[in-house]
Amino acid sequence: MSDLPKGWLIPDQDHVRIDDIECLSDNWYHLYRVSFDLKRSDGTWQHQTREAYERGNGAGILLYNRADRTVILTRQFRLPSFVNGNSDGMLIEVPAGLLDDRDPAAAVIAEVEEETGYRIGKPEKVFDLFMSPGSVTERLHLFVAEVTRNHREGDGGGLRDEGEDIHVLEVSYDDVLPMITDGRIRDAKTIILLQHALLTGLFE
Repeated sequence: MSDLPKGWLIPDQDHVRIDDIECLSDNWYHLYRVSFDLKRSDGTWQHQTREAYERGNGAGILLYNRADRTVILTRQFRLPSFVNGNSDGMLIEVPAGLLDDRDPAAAVIAEVEEETGYRIGKPEKVFDLFMSPGSVTERLHLFVAEVTRNHREGDGGGLRDEGEDIHVLEVSYDDVLPMITDGRIRDAKTIILLQHALLTGLFE
């Protein structure tokens, strides 16, 4: 078998045998073809080949202002959504970004400041998820943090040299859930965190 790609952690299991890993593309991110044997529920082995897209792991966070009853979101252009029917390519999201070998909490603190101008302390981890496990390896660490107006120390907007042009939105608790229903918010991690906030009483 080829050497494992950077960042891959394949558990030692008796129902999966990796045969070969071939890199198909190593441009911005990496695409691999993986050949393996999988032990089926009836005890027989089946040879399979799948492709896995490696873009690194990420972190996202819901910032909520309990005093003002608002959440802090971002709005930016997302090319993959644009080419798949999102008319202007703009998506409303929670602040998020790739880990780039950083601890998830440290990464999300940095992303918050870059994107929104808010400077926060230690965020609260709520869970981590595989967002598209049929084809993408990404594991997304999700957090929440309470903020006040005093936490905003800059304009945010993202990094121009990375092509970011991020608009910061402050949305009331009363408005944000209808924005999911009517389709203004369509980003999965954002909907998951907003529903978590609703279910756990963060909006009360």
